[in-house]
Amino acid sequence: MVHFTTEEKSAITSLWAKVNVEVAGGEILGRLLVVYPWTQRFFDSFGNLSSETAIMGNPKVKAHGKQVLNSFGNAVKHMDDLKGTFSHLSELHCDRLHVDPENFKLLGNVLVCVLALKFGKEFTPPVQAADQKVVAGVAAALAHKYH
Repeated sequence: MVHFTTEEKSAITSLWAKVNVEVAGGEILGRLLVVYPWTQRFFDSFGNLSSETAIMGNPKVKAHGKQVLNSFGNAVKHMDDLKGTFSHLSELHCDRLHVDPENFKLLGNVLVCVLALKFGKEFTPPVQAADQKVVAGVAAALAHKYH
């Protein structure tokens, strides 16, 4: 279980309140698919993923990225119960989708990179540390149901 200090919770929630999930979601998932191309195998139904331009402009990537960030928003709301919050998604990704749990860590790292790009000087080292902690907690919670 991940424990967050009051300061960490405040840093995470105040930054997250400024995130535009509509825009950032597609960028984060798109970057994951470009930087780690082997992750594309989980998105065969998304159509053309043949180039950076195709991926970043793909409406299905944008829509699923938004869905991913909305789920991450639940982590921000339920930082004290990440395993419970992500129990269903952990089962889905393990049993039905067969996603390698290492991909959750990769996605979290891409998320932190995009937040750093978007928020610049506001993304201070303590804010980064808090965000790294929550994305690691989410990755662990998503991997929790794996056998």
